[in-house]
Amino acid sequence: MTASTWLGNAVLPEPPKELLGPLGVPEKTLMAPGPSNASNRVRHALQHPLLGHLHPEMCQLMDEVKAGIQYAFQTKNRLTLAISASGHGGMEACLGNILELGETVLIARCGLWGERAANMAIRIGAHVEFLDTEPGVAFTLEELEAAVKRHRPTVVFVVHAESSTGMKQPLQGVGDIVHRYGGLLIVDTVASIGGESFYADAWGVDAVYTGSQKVLGAPPGITPVTFSPAAEKKIFQRKTQVPVYYWDMTILGDYWSCFGKSTRVYHHTISATLIYGLREALAQLAEERLPNSWARHAAAAMRLEKRLAARGLEFFISNPENRLRTIISVKVPPGIDWKLVTQRAMKKYKVEIGGGLGPTVGKIFRIGLMGVNADSEHVDRVWEAFNDGLKYARTAKL
Repeated sequence: MTASTWLGNAVLPEPPKELLGPLGVPEKTLMAPGPSNASNRVRHALQHPLLGHLHPEMCQLMDEVKAGIQYAFQTKNRLTLAISASGHGGMEACLGNILELGETVLIARCGLWGERAANMAIRIGAHVEFLDTEPGVAFTLEELEAAVKRHRPTVVFVVHAESSTGMKQPLQGVGDIVHRYGGLLIVDTVASIGGESFYADAWGVDAVYTGSQKVLGAPPGITPVTFSPAAEKKIFQRKTQVPVYYWDMTILGDYWSCFGKSTRVYHHTISATLIYGLREALAQLAEERLPNSWARHAAAAMRLEKRLAARGLEFFISNPENRLRTIISVKVPPGIDWKLVTQRAMKKYKVEIGGGLGPTVGKIFRIGLMGVNADSEHVDRVWEAFNDGLKYARTAKL
């Protein structure tokens, strides 16, 4: 290629100046609803050399990740894998594999994520009905059964950890009701797996996904998901193909060797780096053991809640039994500009604290206690930053 060819065709002849310097990434303490900080072990795993997407070593790592996901979800489902996408991909994959055009989905709507699920279901061509409660209020089994009996849905969609409000939806008995009327239960556990008790098989959950970047503490972009035998049967008996190839579990399941076949089918080029990080994050959870992780998150939440209560702050979730241990939500005090609080925490302490999301924008603060950040040291750090931010906001107003 001659210089004249380059100059005659290049629309950007000079390389971008911003890429000619070194990469700069600051250290921050991530105490918002996610992502959370990765452990040194996970960060180190990301430095390993790349492997091919069907190399035997990669296939072995995928098997290890699958076993870790089964443990985290407490399931023996064979159709268990990790999707190369964020948590939104998990939501869309569960809805898109099970639902077909014209089928009814009943969505428990109490915050942003029920709205997001409805958006996706409508795009699939499903008929959407809602079981509505106020933001931060859980539905009762009686309310659920009345709605299921009325609408007879193919799928019921429930968010276990509604991160936009900090609310935990009790799930015991939900699966029994859904199955009694012939439906399948999809549960969003993006902000709860590893930090809240969850038993996919024992609670009759048919499809569930979680976020790699929350309690697990891996990078975002790879989403654990699992489907029950009943959900798998529904997928394979569809009248039409799964509408999105990328989410098609009949092919992805073969790539992840879920169906007992001797060879894996190429579906896409999975990120080796993300597999390394997720593998180590799941290994940490396995070594700690789930009950111990649940207890650690509960202790961290209790430590922070005591300080918030002593400060006179009001919790957004009135029923303590429905408060998440992974995301603590408190109301913004009257006369306080919440942005001043979060900006002060970041600028002075390099601590991230979240504001509201969806129906709670401007109404609450959301403090994440997830993964390695769920300990007394991190609670004390975020409390110092948050308390100082409140004082600063009051002074700034004056």
